[in-house]
Parts: sequence; C-alpha cells; structure tokens
Amino acid sequence: MLDTKKRISVYQPQQPGLKFPEMPTFANHAEERQYLKEHLVAACRAFAQQGFDYGFAGHLTIRDPERPHLYWTNPMAVHFSLVKVSNLILVDHEGKVIEGDYAVNRAGFVLHAAVHDAHPDILAMCHAHTVYGTAFAALGKKLEPITQDAAVFFEDHAVIGDEAGQVAVEVQAGNKVANAFKGVKAAIHQNHGLLTASRHSIDAAAFWFIALERCCQQQLLVDASGVTPRLVTPERARYSREHVGSEFIGWLHFQTLYDQIALTQPDMFS
Repeated sequence: MLDTKKRISVYQPQQPGLKFPEMPTFANHAEERQYLKEHLVAACRAFAQQGFDYGFAGHLTIRDPERPHLYWTNPMAVHFSLVKVSNLILVDHEGKVIEGDYAVNRAGFVLHAAVHDAHPDILAMCHAHTVYGTAFAALGKKLEPITQDAAVFFEDHAVIGDEAGQVAVEVQAGNKVANAFKGVKAAIHQNHGLLTASRHSIDAAAFWFIALERCCQQQLLVDASGVTPRLVTPERARYSREHVGSEFIGWLHFQTLYDQIALTQPDMFS
C-alpha cells in the first residue's frame, strides 16, 4: 500500500549513513496490517494530544491491505486517547463490523464508506469536530495562501456547501462528501468541519488534518486583525504545495508524532 518510490529530493539526507525515517516494506499482508493498525492507533492518540476529542465524534480509517473493500477504524464511544490495537474494528462498506467487539460510528461509516467506495485510490481518511476547523467551516470558504503552511492546501482542498449543518448519517450526505475528494487531500464541510484523505498512508491523512486545523486557526487570527494579509502568489503557493505538501512529506512529519507516542504510550500496542 505504501509507495516507497515517491520521495521529495529536497528532504532526503545528502550524506549517507545518517539517521532518517524510512518508509517500510513488508514480507506479507499480516505484517503490513499490523503496521497500519499501529499507525492508525497513533493517529488517534495524536488527535487526543491535539485536543480534537469531542465526545464520541470523530473517526479515522485505513484500508485493509489484503481486503481493500474493508477498512479499520476507531471504535465507537472510545476516547481517542484510549484507542489501542486490540479495540480497533474492521468494517465493510455496508457498515457491518467484520472484526472487533465495538460498534461503528454511523456518521463515520456513511462518510468514510462513501469516500473509500468512490475513490479506490484513497487509503485513509480523517474527520474530527475541532474548534478552529469547525469555526472556519461556518464561513463556507476556502483557505487563502497566507503562509507557506497554508500554501500546502492551495488548489488541493474543496469546500462542501451541501448538507451544511445536518448530521451526516444519510447515504446521500456521504456521496456528496465523496464527490468533493476528486484529486484533493482535504475538504471543508460548511457548518460541520474538516476532512482529510490520503492516497498514501494514515500517517499523511492524520498529519494533514492537524495541519489543516492549524491553518484554520491562523486564518481566523489574521481575519480578526482586520488587516488584509499579503498572499503568497499562486506560483509560489504551487511550488510550496509540491515540495512541502506532498503525501510523503505528510508521512514524514507524522513520524515525529508516532515516535513520541510509541515511546510514551506503550499501551497503544496492547
């Protein structure tokens, strides 16, 4: 599932022998599945660290490497900080739990199943009810390239105006979200919140969600200043998106979070 060939040369070590994160290779599906589940758990724990929890709202998914029509997700009504390998659930596109002891989040099933079904290339997806992302979503507009950080989403995110404010438990709502993810890594659902998707890894989907929430916060702060910001030019914004907004860079960013969480929260592996 992970493409080990897609690299951004500017972030490769120029001297051989230095420590640098390496994307893994796997001997079999079982080995890859274990890796994906551990990184899904770490993504949930990272969301807890960021304060993205809101009751039982929020869901993260990753396709199973052997059975791509199924996906692993966090269990319903379990806090992000308490998600671990043993309580993940495996779900099909009809919302049936194939493996695991917990129920599936209905809203998560509707949104994620629709996206995964419509886009076979999308491997992972994240959604949570965050403070700044939800506030910015109420504006119903795209992020502006006000910083290099925001430029990574330039021409790489969509705004979904349909079904605004409604609880996403109807299949039709999921289909409209799925339509927004044609060729982009993020969407802002008006009056609802943020969603990210990755064609590479749960690591990239999770990091770009964290980054998108941060960009929404920055945009709101700039808007509140009353001063019109100077925008990054389209040409430079595209350059930033290409070089620091790729799937690989998202994966690379997340490794710092994964290492810290794995070291300090070893219960995640139980």
